[in-house]
Amino acid sequence: MAEVCGSRTRWVVPSAALVMFVALTFAVTWGLTGIYIFRAALAVDWFGELSGTHPVFILATWGPALAAFTLVLAYGGMRGLRLFLTRLTLWRCSPGWAAFLLFGIPLTFACGAIVKGTLPGPFPFDSLGPLLAVMAFMLFLGPVEEFGWRGVAQPILQRHMAPIWAGLLIGATWGIWHVPAFYLAGTVQSNWSFTPFFVGNVTLAVIVTPLFNASRGSILLPALFHYQLINPLWPDAQPYDTWFFVIVAIAVVWLNRATMFTRQGAVTEVIPWTDMRRSE
Repeated sequence: MAEVCGSRTRWVVPSAALVMFVALTFAVTWGLTGIYIFRAALAVDWFGELSGTHPVFILATWGPALAAFTLVLAYGGMRGLRLFLTRLTLWRCSPGWAAFLLFGIPLTFACGAIVKGTLPGPFPFDSLGPLLAVMAFMLFLGPVEEFGWRGVAQPILQRHMAPIWAGLLIGATWGIWHVPAFYLAGTVQSNWSFTPFFVGNVTLAVIVTPLFNASRGSILLPALFHYQLINPLWPDAQPYDTWFFVIVAIAVVWLNRATMFTRQGAVTEVIPWTDMRRSE
């Protein structure tokens, strides 16, 4: 959200807030998971055994969102928070993007699973009830991160660099942010190799960038993108899915090359400025 003052642009959520966003995000996530890594016995005594549904794990996963809400409230107050949340109502995208969200992502996982030899494989749920429960739970886990990554970090970075570089930087940060998960027993990452996972994070951040800008800063569509990445219906394809997503990323960048390498038209507002002005 910006106000032009002479030759300067004054942002209600200033660019300097990005430093605090990163600091808070890592403090929450690495702080909570660090207790289980370095003081495991103490953490278990205090909070119990860590699992994917443990409140501590959920809070750690929500680190980017908690940091985002803190900054939006600090700079925009409750009015700013309400306007920030209106970005969840931005749902329009091209038919191509809609097809990719619905069919392209599962098809990419399927390609990776074919190479890995896990397709076809056994259905991981005995009945519909457990499947729906897990799908509902996952909807409120990983996708919530997007309030931070695309809600705050992407607009701020795009004030200073082209979307392609913003996506690469967020992807690298996103990958490093996941490091503690590779040292926590019981997480899926503990059985994975970090390098393809890191490459995958960077790749996925690049893919979602033109969708984010084409939807004029939607948080909803990147959240749905994120949800499809962790949808329990899709087959295990790690790490081969990464290399297929790299191919997808190359195609996405090429198709969107007119907007990926210029800041013109890129979304730079954390809180929708026009709506803020109208409500004042």
